Amino acid sequence: IDRTAYGPVELPTLVSWVKDERVTAETWIFVGKDSTWQRAAEITELQMFFRPKAGGATALQTLAGVDPRTLRRVKILGGMSEEQLARFAQYMEVEKVPQWATIVKQGELGDTMYLILQGELRVRMNVKGKETILATLGAGEFFGDISLFDQGPRSADVVANTDSTVLKISSSAFEQLAKAAPELATPFLRAIGKTLSARIRADNKRYGDSVTLAW
Repeated sequence: IDRTAYGPVELPTLVSWVKDERVTAETWIFVGKDSTWQRAAEITELQMFFRPKAGGATALQTLAGVDPRTLRRVKILGGMSEEQLARFAQYMEVEKVPQWATIVKQGELGDTMYLILQGELRVRMNVKGKETILATLGAGEFFGDISLFDQGPRSADVVANTDSTVLKISSSAFEQLAKAAPELATPFLRAIGKTLSARIRADNKRYGDSVTLAW
């Protein structure tokens, strides 16, 4: 047994020690922000690593009773294993959205990204009092991703066309994920980047086509 005291230690290093079993569930750790000693299994950022492996599906089902299989509908989560989904799910919340409810409002500051599990949403802007629909989104798509990075004003409203279910991940939760499990955060960001690139290419093509037609 290693009885040597180490520190201060950053969270990523601590996580790697947990994975290497240098830190166990019963290891005592001094948490500086709280000025208290806690067992590793009691520290929020480490709890996911001490759950039984068979608990993957259970962890997903605790998201307001969401069937784990529905998470596969979200394209950017489709490449994750059951274990990875279970770990990622710890940083998300489920929100049930009634028909016609506004999820985000144009101009309001936001710090949350949304992933659509069920239902249909529309993205709209009000121009001179008239609603302009920019896009219709369904299960498997996402929006609000820029808010993970800049927490700036929303560029449009998003309204539920039908009763819908969305997953939410805040910028602070994502920062915790990036520190505790970069192996999950990196492919997630890469998937977002690919989708954004496709959107930009499509927008550029539409703009190019409109210029051609104008001639």
